[in-house]
Amino acid sequence: MSSNDTRHVQIMIIGSGLSGLGTAIRLSQQGLTDFLVIERGPDVGGTWRDNTYPGAGCDVPSHLYSYSFALNPNWSATFSPQAEIEQYMRDVSQRYGVRDKHIFDCTMTGARWNDEDGRWEVSTSQGSFTADFVVSAAGVLAEPNLPDIKGISSFEGEIFHSARWNHDASLAGKKVAVIGTGSSSVQIVPSIAPEVAHLDVYQRTATWVMPQVKRPYLGLERFAFKRVPGLQRLLRALIYIQRELFVVTQVKYPATGIVLEMIGRLKMRFEIKDPELRRKVMPQHRIGCKRMLVSNKFYGALDRDNVDVVTDGIAEVRAHSIVTDDGTEREVDAIVLATGFHVADSPTYNLYTGRDGRTMSEAADVEGFQMYKGITVADFPNMFFMLGANSGLNYTSLIYIIESQINYLVDTITTMQAKNLRSFEVRVDAQHEYNRRLAPKLAKAVWADGGCTSWFLDKHGNNAALWPDFSYKYRKMVRTFDIEAYDTKAETA
Repeated sequence: MSSNDTRHVQIMIIGSGLSGLGTAIRLSQQGLTDFLVIERGPDVGGTWRDNTYPGAGCDVPSHLYSYSFALNPNWSATFSPQAEIEQYMRDVSQRYGVRDKHIFDCTMTGARWNDEDGRWEVSTSQGSFTADFVVSAAGVLAEPNLPDIKGISSFEGEIFHSARWNHDASLAGKKVAVIGTGSSSVQIVPSIAPEVAHLDVYQRTATWVMPQVKRPYLGLERFAFKRVPGLQRLLRALIYIQRELFVVTQVKYPATGIVLEMIGRLKMRFEIKDPELRRKVMPQHRIGCKRMLVSNKFYGALDRDNVDVVTDGIAEVRAHSIVTDDGTEREVDAIVLATGFHVADSPTYNLYTGRDGRTMSEAADVEGFQMYKGITVADFPNMFFMLGANSGLNYTSLIYIIESQINYLVDTITTMQAKNLRSFEVRVDAQHEYNRRLAPKLAKAVWADGGCTSWFLDKHGNNAALWPDFSYKYRKMVRTFDIEAYDTKAETA
């Protein structure tokens, strides 16, 4: 890299979804203004900018799904649609004046730690940069998982992933296949089932679907959220407490999940008339082993006359059809891939090269995917991973974890400035000890022995995604930078 064409910043943030945008705002508030956000898309929003499929919305209550410093009294309903969340993020980026710190349509192509200079060298589609610190805020739902199915490239109809929805393609009156029955599928299927000629829903594993207490907010309620001091924060606190109770059924005492399973069974019995269909969609794993889904419309859509649930595996895709393992061939005009995302094996991990010359992916291949407190990694100095290993949640708002990690990030940088330090790197023994203490909690959780496989697990079978405890305990753990767990180097004159 030539110094003539390389721009230097103190802090480089990769991505402007909820993690990256929140980090930018907090840094600005702390007076840490020498930062830059590079974003591969045309605007802020991340997941909520990219996922525009029919029915897209959040399955976490609206008042908990916002930054604590930017509550929104204008949510239209108890659970927000995609467009509202995307607009909220645009509004927040304007309100807090960080848009001029962004470079949009800028894709990172690689980042390498230069140990001699004590900084990161970042290459992008819009030039080269160096940074004292890098914040990876690329997101856990950023890279679509495209299935490796024989012949899929030979399909001649419309085919697209749920996160890359082709709005130019009309599905009305067509034979459509939706592959997958996860979080996006339960929103897509009810939205398109009434307009298509026929819909085949390909289900690999049945998943528990719970009721959603969804309703529009009244104008009087929104007026009160704006005018009554503390009302919105009180509601937010009550929702937070209610969501934390899921930790009891998933982590602390998984056997209590039988109560939720009874609710799920009653819901299924009430909403699906066909006993054969009920048999097909009855989960064979304990509730919480896979992400619980919420929908009041999914089962009703599956029970329509023009909808079939296919549980046989897909053998191949042909030019105009899908063939299942039992030899049945079904004609189809369009295929929607509701197949989720690369989480534990995100392709973005191939882009970061650490102090020892290995990429994040190469390090994970050998050791499994481990981090320290879900934020820092040995051999990757001066780097923060937002929503890293074992810091995710599947029952409440990820924004709570994001803000907790931002606390840690800001305290780390300000501590280093105060002590005149150039670099920090978590010690290998501290990282191993942290994960050793985490292991018994993970082993006890329903995700480990609930009878399913899920995106929570990496290729080694380890849960590299979720935090196995109450979220407030995570926040307490990362409240301040614990410098004793790190090797540090002082600034040179």
